[in-house]
Amino acid sequence: MSLMSFGDKSLDLSLPHVMGILNVTPDSFSDGGAFNSLDSALRQTERMISEGASMIDVGGESTRPGASPVSLQQELDRVLPIVEAIKSRFDTIVSVDTSTPEVMLGAAKLHAGLINDVRALERQGALQAAAQTQLPLCLMHMKGMPQTMQEQPDYQAVVKEVSDYLLSRVIACEEVGITADKILLDPGIGFGKQLSHNLQLLQHTEDFKRLGFNVLIGVSRKTMIGDVLGLPVEERLHGTMGANAAAFARGARVFRVHDVKPHVDMLTLMSRIEREE
Repeated sequence: MSLMSFGDKSLDLSLPHVMGILNVTPDSFSDGGAFNSLDSALRQTERMISEGASMIDVGGESTRPGASPVSLQQELDRVLPIVEAIKSRFDTIVSVDTSTPEVMLGAAKLHAGLINDVRALERQGALQAAAQTQLPLCLMHMKGMPQTMQEQPDYQAVVKEVSDYLLSRVIACEEVGITADKILLDPGIGFGKQLSHNLQLLQHTEDFKRLGFNVLIGVSRKTMIGDVLGLPVEERLHGTMGANAAAFARGARVFRVHDVKPHVDMLTLMSRIEREE
């Protein structure tokens, strides 16, 4: 199960891989507005690839806490030209961070390699669209919706509840013909969780790996790091690296980050130490 196909490329997921974040939105929490022109998006893509990113994750709808939804046409207009431009210029995997069926289908036609859905294909028509694309998927756990998810989220046993939810979505995928070998799982750090929930999920990363799937972690610059370290968004690199190092040691293999090179260096060395005989 270590080799996974992402459209026209494959990755060995026994090794760690960095997914570079490319938000083409005006309102994402960390880099909103920085890359929402084609030229700036392509410059950032080139930089992240040169720094060692295995894939680029393109998102046209902010899912930060309190984010407002975007229209279908807005998301299509933001995402599809960027996907097309990246695939025409660079030999890389493009992941599409979307919950919208029409965006999934459009991106697949432009040779995207992964659908990364924070709503785990719960939006109407998303399961069917994802199955139609035949692309691999990342299913993420989110409690509630972005507008309300941080309003006192509550769990009795967060690791079990998140695991159970993700397995229920795997079953839903299998019912429409999406096979388990095409699925990554993401516990959804910061999506409808308090600090203690996020820390427990990272501490128990291996529990998600034991479900039989490769694990993607997205913790880059998030509030939990600020809560622990008392630092603003722009000073959370070292905390992000600490969280991702802990997740790697517990079995995660794909890391969605803003800061590519420091993570590539860290994970390359950690992986080399792990594999030394």
